[in-house]
Amino acid sequence: MRPPLCLPLGKGEMREKNNMLVHIKKIIQAAVKGKYAVGAFNVNNLEIIQAVCRAAEKMKSAAIIQTTEGAIRYAGLDELFALIKAAAEKVSVPIAIHLDHGHDFDLIKKCVEMGYSSVMIDGSARPFAANVRLTKNVVKFARPKGVWVQGELGRLEGAEDWIKTGKGEAFLTEPEEAVRFVRQTAVDTLAVAIGNYHGVEKIVEKKRLRLNLRQLEKISRLIKIPLVLHGASGFSANQIKAAIKLGIRVVNIDSELRVSFATAERKFLSENKKEYDPRKILGPAIAEMQEVVERKMKIFGSAGKA
Repeated sequence: MRPPLCLPLGKGEMREKNNMLVHIKKIIQAAVKGKYAVGAFNVNNLEIIQAVCRAAEKMKSAAIIQTTEGAIRYAGLDELFALIKAAAEKVSVPIAIHLDHGHDFDLIKKCVEMGYSSVMIDGSARPFAANVRLTKNVVKFARPKGVWVQGELGRLEGAEDWIKTGKGEAFLTEPEEAVRFVRQTAVDTLAVAIGNYHGVEKIVEKKRLRLNLRQLEKISRLIKIPLVLHGASGFSANQIKAAIKLGIRVVNIDSELRVSFATAERKFLSENKKEYDPRKILGPAIAEMQEVVERKMKIFGSAGKA
């Protein structure tokens, strides 16, 4: 087992190494105090990591870089962690690593041991009591190591990695249940379902989706821990800004990065059929993704706050 990035001092305390890879609590607590949101960007490879870090440096914004179980299956846990850590050491703004949509407890343990400062346990497809039990077990494991845990209540429509949730299977987060969930699990952050949507389908098919801001307002009045908005790609800037005013402090972005990557690559390859250098082929995709991240940081209000 390799030593974690953050070394435990005592219950809930961490010592960070001298680089800009920081504990997620530092980033989120700043967002809570400043009443803005920080972007949590999903990565699968070097190019997306570069795009996020370059945007963070240019916009003077903190960023959360997150990996899903699917990303880890594709690129490897060791490899992704090493790439993120190396990229974070080259920027002057805070970067944190988070596990997005963890389902496998064994993988969650590996991420904690690797040095992730935050992990998500997604028990949203389970009945309430089973979700609570699973989430409590992760908190019990992670809390003594100083690692934050994100739970989820409510279920989003759309596709996340290999899991697809149909319209009839999705349901909103109920405010009173959220109170019970947070109290019983002691999670550090809570992902809510308020009409947000997973996957590229909403962008490619130009679905007209709106967040249920009234539901969010009810939840925010009752829940005092930071709230997380998953599936936020494709929603209007006004919708996102309104959600941030109502207490959202972390906004997850994945699908818009994928769409911008693929669009840039298709365009470049159609115009440069004789190009075989991967550095030249992938360059436009990095630039397009960086623009997406920069635009999101402006919307979230995190630009210039690092």
